[in-house]
Amino acid sequence: MNEGNRRYLFLGACGALIVGAGAAYGAAASGGSQKSLDFFAMGMGLLGGLALFLFGMGQMAGALKALAGERLKVILAKLTTNRVTGVFTGALVTSIIQSSSVTTVLTVGFISAGVLSLSQSVGIIFGSNIGTTMTAQIIAFKVTKFALLMVAIGFGMLFIGKRDKIKQYGTMIMGLGLVFFGMSLMSSAMKPLRTYQPFLDLMTQMESPLLGILVAALFTALVQSSSATTGIVIVMASQGLISLSAGIALIFGSNVGTCVTAMLASLGKPREAVRASMVHVLFNICGVLVWVLFIDHLAEWVTRLSPVAVGLSGTDKLAAEMPRQIANAHTVFNIANTLIFLPLAGQFARLAEYLVPDKVELAEKGEGVAEMETTMQNLDPSLLMMPSLALEQTRGAIVHMGSIVRSMLADIVPAIIEGDEGEADHVRRRDEQVDALDEEITSYMIRLTRRYLTREQSEEDARLLNVTDELEHIGDVIENNIVGLLNKKIEGGIAFSDEGREEIVEYHRRVLESFDLAMEAFQRTDLEKAQGVVEIKAELVELEQAYRMSHYRRMSSEKREGEGSSQIHLDLIDYLRRIDSYAESIARTVLECQELEEV
Repeated sequence: MNEGNRRYLFLGACGALIVGAGAAYGAAASGGSQKSLDFFAMGMGLLGGLALFLFGMGQMAGALKALAGERLKVILAKLTTNRVTGVFTGALVTSIIQSSSVTTVLTVGFISAGVLSLSQSVGIIFGSNIGTTMTAQIIAFKVTKFALLMVAIGFGMLFIGKRDKIKQYGTMIMGLGLVFFGMSLMSSAMKPLRTYQPFLDLMTQMESPLLGILVAALFTALVQSSSATTGIVIVMASQGLISLSAGIALIFGSNVGTCVTAMLASLGKPREAVRASMVHVLFNICGVLVWVLFIDHLAEWVTRLSPVAVGLSGTDKLAAEMPRQIANAHTVFNIANTLIFLPLAGQFARLAEYLVPDKVELAEKGEGVAEMETTMQNLDPSLLMMPSLALEQTRGAIVHMGSIVRSMLADIVPAIIEGDEGEADHVRRRDEQVDALDEEITSYMIRLTRRYLTREQSEEDARLLNVTDELEHIGDVIENNIVGLLNKKIEGGIAFSDEGREEIVEYHRRVLESFDLAMEAFQRTDLEKAQGVVEIKAELVELEQAYRMSHYRRMSSEKREGEGSSQIHLDLIDYLRRIDSYAESIARTVLECQELEEV
């Protein structure tokens, strides 16, 4: 059982206990007697039903993510050319993976990469809210009598199937069956409450829209699952325990409650992630504020839109019609809000940027300090259940790590030539950041290996770890070795000859070129650039030999260099050659990847 499912079970149990406690409190406050109802049996039904419901949702969503994960990044990248297509894309992706938070994480990744602006991403975030309504639509169907059959079919596919896709489909079907079976258990547990007056009196208080919104918001924030709130609301509606208007208010509250989840998910994340979460919060809260005075009108509209149960009356009619009406209200609410607020996407983005401003003061502290204070990547654990996306996210973190290493490599050699003592501290700070990123990425990759990975994913995981190690090695060579040469040169008052300086500058330029090609090859899987690194390696070997011979000739000529200068010169060339070897290793990782694909 993964972390997500354990959380679902725990929070589901807590939520069910709260519901049960609320019912018992309502009964006691109204003078009810425990003899009239078996609260223990009802509590078991609620606890077990809600736990199975949330566990099934987790299993179904996990399987859908695994099946669709390979295509999600492509879909988001290609179908977000404008706000309208962004809405459709966000709705499609979220309805598939059943998680608006994952959609937001992917969107933030595109913002960070410069593929999307925050304004363009607003459409995706709005669309993700529409996608979440698919949960309510699914659970509103009256197919609970087939629940155990779905569990049996799913288990059979999971147990017998040999291909990964068959097992994933089996997990999805089994999870859906558990969702419906959990719904039936909760429905059966609540059925006695249809005639229990103390509970009915308690429910009449929920007719107040503000109270209903508050209760549902708090419950959703507590369990961190709008699906749990939606499931309970539909179960209560199926038993005729609440009116349609009260159910809509509770759905509104679940939308507000997800804001807490969104903000918690953004804690410690890059600024773009916080802004994306802020857009989500603003959208949900503004939507509720617009509709709170029109709940009765919305109830009237969805009543007309929803199917009518012919031949039924009273409580039975409400039980048959209301689940679909509540699900439709949830969908209409989010679609209408998207249509209302989509023309204001730019304003939402600017407001989010205003509420979450850039730290402009970093620019005043110097480049090295600013780099040190940039936020970490904070690889999202929720993507571990989607290995393809987790690997892509890790690749982005490694590229970020490479950019820091590149700045160290670019700055340290000019600092040695000029004798810039202050650069040593800047390099040391950046190396600390590189070490922290190395630890974060490695830990994330190890956690990923504990998941079920395909052969291709396992090989990709190993390649990413190798690139991470090589970048960390480069950082160590710069910090542990080349910085030492800088200090030695300054302390000894050593100067290079004009010819020696030119050789070092040229050799450094070629090594930096090799590193840039290696990182570009890694980022884009560019074989041509990877091969270019290998070719530069051969050129650098010849160049090193030529420079050494030139250096030895200068030592024996009239332009004789000092012993200290000579040693620093030769050591620096040697360390740069070692760095290029690490860059070549990164490039060969790309070439080996292509060779494996051809096999």
